[in-house]
Amino acid sequence: MDPVEDVLGRSALVSVSATLIALAIGVPVGTWLALARIRGRAGLAVAVNTGMAVPTVVVGLLVALVLWRSGPLGDLDLIYTLRGMVIAQVLIATPLIAGITMAGLQALPPDLAEQLRALGANRAQLVVRLWLEARVPLLAAAMAGFGHAISEVGAATIVGGNIHGQTQVMTTSIVENVGRGDFGDALVYAGVLLALAFAINALLTSVQQRAAAWAQS
Repeated sequence: MDPVEDVLGRSALVSVSATLIALAIGVPVGTWLALARIRGRAGLAVAVNTGMAVPTVVVGLLVALVLWRSGPLGDLDLIYTLRGMVIAQVLIATPLIAGITMAGLQALPPDLAEQLRALGANRAQLVVRLWLEARVPLLAAAMAGFGHAISEVGAATIVGGNIHGQTQVMTTSIVENVGRGDFGDALVYAGVLLALAFAINALLTSVQQRAAAWAQS
């Protein structure tokens, strides 16, 4: 078995990287869906909300088919790598972040955007101001995206392969130990994973609560 600190480091690297990329994609997509006035927007919103509920093992299967050596991107050698796992987790977290962002912006006063335009705000200034007004749900989106990424096991197993010393992460280690009947080791990994998730979410929650208090003051 890999040392706990190595497995923890890989878990943090993959999930934090995936969450940051998912935020860079999901927040703009959610913003566009909240503000756009085009035909088909409702259908796109349904697609995003559906993506939030897709089982992670299905995402892992689809990513594996694409990254497999005989697949469309097989020449990139991303299957059974950390980079491939990041791709899978990005696809898992992005719909969740986009959906929460869309809902958070749509919950703002409906006339806020028009007021900002009347004050002379350009498109970029308008979006930034709306993000500031919706900072609490945006932080919630970041927390949900990270939690979804670091806790999933299906895609990590299929795309990463749970290779010792290379792609084994906390969730796949737990499954492996349980399969071998090593419940003591499984509990150790589970405790460390919970501690990591708690630490990061405690930090984000602290920022979120401060932002909420500032908004109410």
